[in-house]
Amino acid sequence: MERAEFFRDSLPDHPGPLAGLRVLDVSKVWSGPMAGCVLADMGADVVRVEMPGNREGELPPALPGTTRSWFRESVNRNKRSLSLDLRKDGAAEVFLRLVDSADVVLENYLPGTMERWGVGYRHCRERRPDIVYVSLSGYGQYGPGAGRPGYDPVVQADTGWMALNGTCGGGPVRAPTFLADDLAGLHAALGALAALRHRDATGEGQHVDVAMQDALLFQSAGYLTLAAAGAPPRRWGNQTEFVAPSNIYDCADGQVYVTVALDRQWRRFTELAGRTDLARAPGYGRNTERLANRHAVDRLLAEWCGAHDSHEAVRKLQEAGITAARVRDYAEAAADPQVREREMLVDTELADGSTAPLTGTAVKFSRTPTTVRRAAPLPGADTDALLAEAGYDSAARARLRERGVV
Repeated sequence: MERAEFFRDSLPDHPGPLAGLRVLDVSKVWSGPMAGCVLADMGADVVRVEMPGNREGELPPALPGTTRSWFRESVNRNKRSLSLDLRKDGAAEVFLRLVDSADVVLENYLPGTMERWGVGYRHCRERRPDIVYVSLSGYGQYGPGAGRPGYDPVVQADTGWMALNGTCGGGPVRAPTFLADDLAGLHAALGALAALRHRDATGEGQHVDVAMQDALLFQSAGYLTLAAAGAPPRRWGNQTEFVAPSNIYDCADGQVYVTVALDRQWRRFTELAGRTDLARAPGYGRNTERLANRHAVDRLLAEWCGAHDSHEAVRKLQEAGITAARVRDYAEAAADPQVREREMLVDTELADGSTAPLTGTAVKFSRTPTTVRRAAPLPGADTDALLAEAGYDSAARARLRERGVV
């Protein structure tokens, strides 16, 4: 299918399927902002509520040729920004007035913080009974560990995930991306949409509780169940427990990852390798046999790959119907025409007037297409407009500024 065919019925100038939804994003670092980013990318009006002068998220390095942080630009695009110090007297009333027109409140402060500021679920529900209030934290709103702060690598260590990651003979290794944050953010966005579906059907709002620990355990391929049942999983490094051969293999100019998942793929590989005598031989013909003989089959594939350059090896394997890819870095992935065609990089004008290729949206909608509509705003860039929408005239806004509320 050509791209134009997929989008032939798309609505012009439509922000996405969540157009008309308003989210108050009172979050920091990555997990909460990621949840807000997903909703904003899909067309929701996401208002990022930030402390005045907020520099959180302005982590180095700056995007080359710009003054803007890669961190903030990655996760806060498609949002508006309101400067509001929730610690100040009178700030809670400003926030609750914003709740009047909001569908979702999203926060990821330590449990109890929003309540102390007078903007917890109870306060927002009194203002708007059908509000969907999403709380994202390290360990949830209840339980013996609920008060603990949770950072991504700590949660990776705490859940058992880190213990399984790394080479077979090495030590635990954290994920290079913010895995627990990302998964919790996705579950928070999904939880918000599920609660909105219930609200639309019944008129009832609710409190949605998402824990980073829960999200990472849920996405752990059932290993928590295995461990609880008395069969804890082992570390496999770059191999897999279920199929063989499946590994990283050295080529003349780099590395490839190859998975021979099916018996017919194994037979096709033996043709490539000139070893058809092993196509159905004992210890080779079936995956169950290859698992028990993984060192021999792994060595055979390694020898074949070592005699080819990586591009040639991938081409021959793919032509034979075998799943394979070169091991690339992110710079190579960014240069892939497939990445550009799928708009996974979108050239976007930033707040300082420069342009940078921001990561695009993952889900494609044929009728209501999504994209990066605007870069991350400067902190407080939309304060006046948002307060005016909430009914504060210029004099009232000036008084709020004099008191340091905004």
